[in-house]
Amino acid sequence: MRSEDRRGRGKRWLWLTILVLAATAALVTFRVGSKPSIRIEPEMPGIGRRTPITVLITEPSRGLGKVKVELVQGDRVEVLAEREYEPRAAWKFWGPATESETLEAEVGSETIEHLETGDAVIRASAWPAGTWLRHPDAQIHELVLPVRLTPPAIMLRSRQHYVAQGGAGVVVYAVGDSAVEDGVRVGNWWFPGFALAGGGEAARFALFAVPFDLDDPNQLVLEATDDVGNTGTVRFVDQYFVKPFKRDTIEVNDRFMERVVPPIMGNTPGVEDQGNLLDNYLWVNRELRKRNSAHLRELAAGSRQRFLWDRPFLPMSNAQVMSSFADRRTYLYQGREVDQQDHLGFDLASVRHADIQASNSGQVVLARYFGIYGNAVAIDHGYGLMSLYGHLSSIAVEEGQTVERGQVIGRSGETGLAGGDHVHFTLLVGGQPVNAVEWWDSAWIRDRFAAKLESSFEFRP
Repeated sequence: MRSEDRRGRGKRWLWLTILVLAATAALVTFRVGSKPSIRIEPEMPGIGRRTPITVLITEPSRGLGKVKVELVQGDRVEVLAEREYEPRAAWKFWGPATESETLEAEVGSETIEHLETGDAVIRASAWPAGTWLRHPDAQIHELVLPVRLTPPAIMLRSRQHYVAQGGAGVVVYAVGDSAVEDGVRVGNWWFPGFALAGGGEAARFALFAVPFDLDDPNQLVLEATDDVGNTGTVRFVDQYFVKPFKRDTIEVNDRFMERVVPPIMGNTPGVEDQGNLLDNYLWVNRELRKRNSAHLRELAAGSRQRFLWDRPFLPMSNAQVMSSFADRRTYLYQGREVDQQDHLGFDLASVRHADIQASNSGQVVLARYFGIYGNAVAIDHGYGLMSLYGHLSSIAVEEGQTVERGQVIGRSGETGLAGGDHVHFTLLVGGQPVNAVEWWDSAWIRDRFAAKLESSFEFRP
């Protein structure tokens, strides 16, 4: 190769190297990250007790340098979250970097001291990557939210609330305009309130149940919540009657389990064999019982919002009480205790395959094989009040059908976990079983229920 050619090629490489170095120097000096994108998403329309806030930030070119979320109210600035990152070098176009970040915080009177009623600003700041020479300002996004710290007012309108352990009741009240949800809370149970027809402006009522195992009546409260989570409560129980419940012992043997377990498991989709007869029985008695209870709560949630009855509930005619409400049952197998469950209903028996009548008018919401209850019927009586009839030998109604008080809905039997021909009868409020004796009593309904609702409920004793 001639020396002139070598010198020409050398010059070209020199200029190329100079251009690359110049470009690299320019990148290192001037290539900052792009402006980050910021979204602030509150889960509530304002700030109350505890409002979750989600902040989403993205910067895909070099990645984030730093982010910060603050609450600003007047001269006060409270840092809610702050993070720093290592962005890509200015001369890199790929490689590790934090291109997006999600920051979460809860703001409200329970998380920030001395928060004041009025407005507050949620401010999110995100700094793009800089260089040794250029230090770009933060991209800032702000969202103004109202701060509301006063819970809705609750005005009690009914009086003389005498309730019993395992029983039920009704309370009439009114709530302030800011309330979006109201009702009765009993421990972990929630019984929603409804508008009281003809009761005047803002009048509400809630039908509630008292779990049989509730010892502390202070857990029975009226509750109203606004759209930012402020909750007001009022105690309303004037007298609480503690009721002792019976205990019973049931012997289970292989013959009984061989008769009842296979049909129940065969009629229950998704059941897995537990490996032996006793374990299958215990699964049915424990887990399937829980599933059945959960389904009854789901049915109650879809209850008609109107009274479908106006007369006392009917007990089974000429029936003998074989087992009463809330008996604590201990199950023995070969002389040893294997389980313990609560019997939340009445076992009623007369003659084999006796006619079973609807205890009151309503709409059938379940008419099929139903777990531990075997062939069963459930009737919705409105506002979460339902009756359940289990262990039937046959069913004479269909789901969706309207039935009248006293109408034959099936015949007694021994399907499900039944030791002999009878009907298992349960009344439920909001899916919680209650003592049916109250609802069989015309005087109880008149004094404890209808009198509080006044003209809104026409009761025919």
